[in-house]
Amino acid sequence: MARYTGPVCRLCRRERMKLYLKGPKCDSPRCPMESRPYPPGDHGRDRTRQGSEYLGQLREKQKARRIYGVLEKQFVITYEEASRQSGITGENLLRLLELRLDNVTFRAGWAASRSQARQFVRHGHIRVNGKRVDIPSYRVKKGDVISLIERAQDHIVVRHNRDTFVRPLPGWLEADPTGFHVTVLNPPMREQIDAPVREQLIVELYSK
Repeated sequence: MARYTGPVCRLCRRERMKLYLKGPKCDSPRCPMESRPYPPGDHGRDRTRQGSEYLGQLREKQKARRIYGVLEKQFVITYEEASRQSGITGENLLRLLELRLDNVTFRAGWAASRSQARQFVRHGHIRVNGKRVDIPSYRVKKGDVISLIERAQDHIVVRHNRDTFVRPLPGWLEADPTGFHVTVLNPPMREQIDAPVREQLIVELYSK
């Protein structure tokens, strides 16, 4: 299964902002963005923020890809699907990315990062409507119930994540009293998606 295996913190430095790809490390003084808030490479300090219109559009696309952990081919396929749907293409794109099973696992507060959430899904710790689903890109829909299997609920990593990270559940999800089952109330609206992405620039990039 293809996935990015390079140094994650370089991705944040390239985008000049924290993308919170490493969970607790991103909130600690050990985060490279605290000591080196400039792009990686020998000439990172010399790069200016000014650039072409195309560069701005490209950086927004790369930022969205990295936040959600999606490879280029997957992203293009998702964008093409979003463009075929009615409504605003950019909002459709973010909505489809939010409905990925690994993202819902992250939003539920069970994982410290989307990368860890993908690992939970691949290891079979996640159920959708009571059935095991081990595909991180699986797209949930309205009314689906996503749950963490019982043996994983007592896992020290899950307990630590739930006790340590204060991550409010988005309004399009509803949790049961235990917090180990979440229901998709509706597909998320743009105001319910906190991803720091200017999606219109992504649309302009692919519209060229």
